[in-house]
Amino acid sequence: MPSRKKFYITTAIAYVNAPPHLGHALEFIQADAIARYKRLMGLDTYFLTGTDEHGVKIVNTAKNKGVEIRALVDKNAEHFKALKGLLELSYDDFIQTTDRERHWPACQKLWKKLVEKDDIYKKEYEGLYCEGCETFMKETELQDGNCPIHKRPPAPLKEENYFFRLSRYSDRIVELIENGTLKLLPENRQTEFLNVAKDGLHDVSFSRPRDVLSWGVDVPDDESQVMYVWCDALTNYISALGYADEGALYKKYWPADVHVIGKDIVRFHAGIWIGMLLSADVPLPKSILIHGFITHNGDKMSKTLGNVVDPVGMAERYGPDALRYYLLREIPTGRDGDFSDQLFVERYNSDLANNLGNLVNRVHTLITRNQINEFAFDRHFELYKKKVDETWKKYVEDMDHFNLHEAIFHIWRLVDFANKMMEEEKPWSLVKSDSEKGRAVLSNLLEVLRHISILISPFIPETSQKIRKQLGLPLAIDREKEDGWGVMTEWKGLGEAEIIFPRIES
Repeated sequence: MPSRKKFYITTAIAYVNAPPHLGHALEFIQADAIARYKRLMGLDTYFLTGTDEHGVKIVNTAKNKGVEIRALVDKNAEHFKALKGLLELSYDDFIQTTDRERHWPACQKLWKKLVEKDDIYKKEYEGLYCEGCETFMKETELQDGNCPIHKRPPAPLKEENYFFRLSRYSDRIVELIENGTLKLLPENRQTEFLNVAKDGLHDVSFSRPRDVLSWGVDVPDDESQVMYVWCDALTNYISALGYADEGALYKKYWPADVHVIGKDIVRFHAGIWIGMLLSADVPLPKSILIHGFITHNGDKMSKTLGNVVDPVGMAERYGPDALRYYLLREIPTGRDGDFSDQLFVERYNSDLANNLGNLVNRVHTLITRNQINEFAFDRHFELYKKKVDETWKKYVEDMDHFNLHEAIFHIWRLVDFANKMMEEEKPWSLVKSDSEKGRAVLSNLLEVLRHISILISPFIPETSQKIRKQLGLPLAIDREKEDGWGVMTEWKGLGEAEIIFPRIES
């Protein structure tokens, strides 16, 4: 048999100086929906996430809390690992940068590659350092003297460090993006980065003195220095695959098809990471998908304001699919969005409880009540099939371009169509006056629900399973066998009814 086409997707690794927040949930869920879709379409998919566990912020946070660094790292890493079950994530691997067996050797191998190209050099440097970004900043990058992301002034710092000669690759990076070899999505994010890169990317600090930062990957051949965040954290995308010895996973899945990241770290991924790979003669990722930030009821989330949305609490209270649906439906892929408490309840009750949940319940009830035990489409299926085919066409096109919120919109147009046909055809009356047509309408609605159960599986996988169980369908989706209209010839009747989304009453 021919080998399946591969697809490798990653998230940015999460910094473990604090537990997960809603921005992490958005990124993980977006990446998970893409990974699930690619598997659904038959691609050999590998999905990586992990945690960034070194750096000054980790050391300072542990010191301020009065705990050991390792204890802080391990505790918060477990919070991120727990999201796999809480948010229904399907990642294949979880890399930690404190992993001395897989990660450290890969970082040190890549460092040596950069040294061989004469792209690592040591110098004394004095400049403005933002601890939040973990980078030196130019005066021109500041807004009113502050870091534009962390809203506070960077501190003057003078150190002797190793630097990476990123400036050598600046023009090449611009060329690769402009000719489409490396795609930054959406287009407005690509334009923003190119406006910066065309002014010239500058060399970046790649190490810190050990007496300043002892917690990190050792710099090869210099015990006085520890690797700085970039050669350490960014290397996770290949260290997890076994880059150190270029093993089977690395050969199979690299280069990445897409890195999913936040807009605050675009210049590090599109600039520094690409420069490192060019220097080391490592193939480049194909694309970088950049999401925006989330506000809460129109305001920036802040512990001081007390308006931080806890994704863990939301998932535990309402179920993972309710949170997944809101973030994927309401936050346009690649743009900023808002988490509105009122809109969350409205979407849950309207879209999930009423439109989808109630549709499943009504079809199940009518089929059970009228003892329909086989599909009977007859001549009444053309309109239903046409709507399903149109939905699949639009869905695939949007998913292939990572337009997740648009793909969900098309699914819910199909849900609305099924509800409309239910009201127009009135199968509860038809089965009494014209049993053949009544049975055909319910068969068509059941068939539409079968397709919906497949279409929603990348977005709300737990709900997909619940629907398939109630409809008497195999829980495992085999898209090739289920592709098309009316193919479920082995259907043996419904499963037990269940309320999928109980309404939120307050």
